[in-house]
Amino acid sequence: MSGNGKSTLVPQLRFGEFREAGEWENKPLGELGDVLMCKRIFADETNDTAGVPFFKIGTLGGKPDAFISRNLFESYKDKYKYPRKGEILITCSGTVGKCLPYDGEDAYYQDSNIVWIDNSKLKISNEFLYTVLLNVNWGRLNSTTITRIYGSDLRGIIVSFPIQSEEQQKIADCLSSLDERITAEANKIDTLKAHKKGLMQQLFPAEGETVPRLRFGEFREGGEWEEKTLGGVTEFASGGTPSKDVPEYWGGTIPWISASSMYETTLCKSVLNITDLAIKEGARIAKKGTILILVRGSMLYNRVPMGIASIDVSFNQDVKALTIKQEIHAYFLLYQLLSYESRISIDKTGIGAGKIETDELKDLGIYIPSPSEQQKIADCLSSLDELITAQAQKLEILKRHKKGLMQQLFPTQDEESA
Repeated sequence: MSGNGKSTLVPQLRFGEFREAGEWENKPLGELGDVLMCKRIFADETNDTAGVPFFKIGTLGGKPDAFISRNLFESYKDKYKYPRKGEILITCSGTVGKCLPYDGEDAYYQDSNIVWIDNSKLKISNEFLYTVLLNVNWGRLNSTTITRIYGSDLRGIIVSFPIQSEEQQKIADCLSSLDERITAEANKIDTLKAHKKGLMQQLFPAEGETVPRLRFGEFREGGEWEEKTLGGVTEFASGGTPSKDVPEYWGGTIPWISASSMYETTLCKSVLNITDLAIKEGARIAKKGTILILVRGSMLYNRVPMGIASIDVSFNQDVKALTIKQEIHAYFLLYQLLSYESRISIDKTGIGAGKIETDELKDLGIYIPSPSEQQKIADCLSSLDELITAQAQKLEILKRHKKGLMQQLFPTQDEESA
């Protein structure tokens, strides 16, 4: 705060050599650079096999699913606007605000849905601008129900920046090093998950076989596994939704499991909780140790969410609860189901959501070894899950650290600012 009560534009945390460098500047993004886009590419100008990658909002930053000819690319690159290396690409539709520095590799980008900032770099570097754009509240830019931002929205973003390019670079380098650490930790999670997936494929019998390809030493002479069906070893139960018109049913301590809660193999938390009254008046309970599997929803087109309740939980009508009837280790059965996910057929409902037919799920073949071998397999895969969970927690701590650091490295903004 200055002597006249007016807020000064300086961050809470500043590198030592810049503490006397004065206030930062505020400028609309439109005064720092222009918002540009590629020439429109029509569907009949693309193919899905070869050529120059053509990125759309869903593939930016990943693998392309469309390509254009080299001749068309060279022609459009020469005649029309095209990003320079380091300039920031931004998605403007769908998942808005995804930012990515252009890496200089030959590629073309879907017009209007992907734009970039043609930055003169006289006032602000691309590296610093990237850190600013990562911190924008994109949802605040457009109040319409359609998820889209326009050039006018982007040009109106208020950007705060230090005048000295050296300070900009220092901040960008600091946050970039954190991003590299975050990426490295995220890659470790992906590696662990890939290892777990490959291990599960070997620890359970392949289709048409009754013994796994990989077996712990003490069980190599244990003979064939016993073939059963999922419906033969478990009892299926359906869930439901307590009336939203009865507020006394909601806001309790009992997790109410739905698709949005099913991201881990251990289920004990939910976005919504219900009360004892809801249970007393008919809401279904899945006891600790019950396997829960999503059987309806759009998420099924990507994966089949399933897990084990580590406490007593309730669940909605899109979820089936599988209570084990025989002496089968719950996590052993869960991991086998995860391994056999590709064998579970996904149909389409009338509204386009995915669904799993209960009878087909009950007929799914499963294979059961001795209790001691079940325990060994479950312990092995559970230990991997623990590593994955620990790594995910480490990643989350890094992300929170970065968020807190950015809040200190950038001046506090007014509501209309970035």
